[in-house]
Amino acid sequence: MISDKKQFGQFELLMTGVILSALFCLYLPFLTKLVAEWGTNDDYSHGYFIPFLSAYFIYSIRDELRQIAVKPNNAGLFVLLAGLGQLTLGKIGSEFFLQRTSLIVVMLGLVLFFLGSKYFKKLFIPIGYLIFMVPLPAIVWNKIAFPMQLFSSYLTEQVVSSFGIPVYREGNVIHLAQTTLEVVAACSGLRSLVTMFALSGALAFLSTLSAGKKTILFLSAAPIAIFANIVRLSATALMATKIGADAAQGFLHEFSGIVVFVLGLSLLVAVNWMLGKTRR
Repeated sequence: MISDKKQFGQFELLMTGVILSALFCLYLPFLTKLVAEWGTNDDYSHGYFIPFLSAYFIYSIRDELRQIAVKPNNAGLFVLLAGLGQLTLGKIGSEFFLQRTSLIVVMLGLVLFFLGSKYFKKLFIPIGYLIFMVPLPAIVWNKIAFPMQLFSSYLTEQVVSSFGIPVYREGNVIHLAQTTLEVVAACSGLRSLVTMFALSGALAFLSTLSAGKKTILFLSAAPIAIFANIVRLSATALMATKIGADAAQGFLHEFSGIVVFVLGLSLLVAVNWMLGKTRR
């Protein structure tokens, strides 16, 4: 094992540095636009944190990586070429999602080509985690958001009516006695869903649970995000009924978003704790 590691000497390190520099120059225009979009797209404002989390994941398994022998695998060249081909297709079709996610494929290809299959397996999730920083194509986002708007509106109607408050729903519009609330795309719960999956993915990777329980923890993000969003919408409707239409707008509306985020994170931590308790 020691002799294998020595093969990755100064020349290999120099070549790695050259390739990484070329990769940085190649993707710099795409990454610049991506970072700018994080500042304007509220649905992906969490994108700033994803690269740091990905780097921390790699740092957290540094001792395991040191124990792996470097065995370059030529199959990585095909993965690398596939990533560059994806970048070319995305550029030709002006498809930002393909352009940006091609970086993940290229990085995985480089790992497999230079370091080998064992490194590839260890780094697949930390590098693949970068997918959470790339906004979905608008056509895909809208296809998912509208059904979620209707679903969230329906559940909110059921919750509000259970409190004995007269409510009538038309699609994604909820009519109350004093005001009318529209569950727009931003309130569909899709934003919370993406964020919760990013959080549950991080929590699952860093936890000491078994692979099966990590999967459960990751997938729990979906019901948690839906539940937290219904709590927000129902609370907004109740406040609008008791306080007035202004309760559904402005500071109270924004503050409720923070409360829902904290609620969702707390529920994720609770699920992680319960899964750990069942293990013992």
